[in-house]
Amino acid sequence: MGNEKEIDKLNNNMNRRHFLSKTSLGLGAAALASLLPKSMVSREGEGLDGMLDSPHLIPKAKRIIYLFQSGGPSQQDMFDYKPRLRELHGDDLPPSVRGDQRLTGMTANQDGFPLAGSHYDFKRHGDSGIYVSELMPHTAEVVDELCFIKSVYTDAINHDPAITFIQTGSQQAGRPSMGSWISYGLGSDNENLPAFSVLISRGSGRPFDQPLYSRLWGNGFLPSLHQGVQFRSGKDPVLNLNNPPGVNKMSRRNMLSKLKDLNQLHLNRFGDPEITSRISQYEMAYRMQTSVPETMDLSDEPDWVFDMYGEDAKKPGTYAANCLLARRLAERDVKFIQLYHMGWDQHNGIPEQLPLQCKDIDQASAALIKDLKQRGLLDETLVVWGGEFGRTSYCQGELSKQTYGRDHHPRCFTMWMAGAGVKAGFEYGKTDEFGYNILENPVHIHDIQATILHLMGIDHEKLTYKHQGRRFRLTDVHGQVVEDILA
Repeated sequence: MGNEKEIDKLNNNMNRRHFLSKTSLGLGAAALASLLPKSMVSREGEGLDGMLDSPHLIPKAKRIIYLFQSGGPSQQDMFDYKPRLRELHGDDLPPSVRGDQRLTGMTANQDGFPLAGSHYDFKRHGDSGIYVSELMPHTAEVVDELCFIKSVYTDAINHDPAITFIQTGSQQAGRPSMGSWISYGLGSDNENLPAFSVLISRGSGRPFDQPLYSRLWGNGFLPSLHQGVQFRSGKDPVLNLNNPPGVNKMSRRNMLSKLKDLNQLHLNRFGDPEITSRISQYEMAYRMQTSVPETMDLSDEPDWVFDMYGEDAKKPGTYAANCLLARRLAERDVKFIQLYHMGWDQHNGIPEQLPLQCKDIDQASAALIKDLKQRGLLDETLVVWGGEFGRTSYCQGELSKQTYGRDHHPRCFTMWMAGAGVKAGFEYGKTDEFGYNILENPVHIHDIQATILHLMGIDHEKLTYKHQGRRFRLTDVHGQVVEDILA
């Protein structure tokens, strides 16, 4: 009897608790919905909008294609012409130039720092007369469309913190990536494809070099709806998207409908905004079962397109194929398209490795610019090219007439942009005759991020998210828009 009374008492308590909890949370959920950013509130039959009712500024770009070159391209061998380095080849870098710069453990203990002139010739190209290396003949053809920033600098000296920094605004893992911030702020223009899409290729220079981690395109503390979705080569472009054996489209639809009802009950009870993201992700995945195969199928592309992008464009997973897919995603109004190309870490063997790496990307990058322009998309698309840092002017390891290498160099490196909102055929910033220090117009990583957001119509100081009692933003507490490069 005693046990039965205790059970009855427990049931009564649970009933009262459930009543009070459901009543309060029902009212609380309604109140919460009125206070939350609209990106976190679901609407029947619709995807999620961005948290901004309207852009802070008039946007110049509708979308971004970010061609990230992972490993640190050697700017002195590609875009930053330094004839003085050839004249001083083998001479030690003057201590006054190097100063007290932090060095990596790979060169800090070298007996000397011999300057390495580039093996490659540079010529002026286009009406703008911008110098480009012989390694990049196709890029030279579109130089009048490009805006070169030759004075970028960063705070990090090693790969992982440097890549994390340029992608998320912090050297420490856990912050949202740039694509996630833009998805959070602006939402999606295509309910059948993710606003933030990721494509990865492995370079020929050092094919098994520095790894990439999915957190680089992660949502961090933003709702999970805004994480990047990786598109892969092969049978299943998006993992776990296709129905398993024995499950047809109607069965999947019925299952998702029931699951949505259960999640909606859970949302009404607990008011957790992440449940909204989960509902939206399930619905997006269902729509992607049709949209992704159609997007990834290049069979409808004519031969002249493959001729323009290069033979590698027919090989899934290559940089050229990913550039072509980036154009197809841009046509379908995907907001942020991130390409990662690995293999730029030439600590040695530049004459053997760098030409292969440049061949991977030169024709396809130029073709992307031409293709976007001829389709009327370049004026509304911002294309960004660059790595996490540059390479040193002095040699790491063996220096001879046949070979040389370069260490990491955060003090200055080159990026370029093209398309919506930036000046074409334009150079900004200047490095010294050694290509070692910035002489004019330094541009920090946070300035790059602020400028990209600005071109998308976002004030980088106003797009924030409160997490653990603090308001965060992509540029942390730094960053200025680089007004001089804006068209």
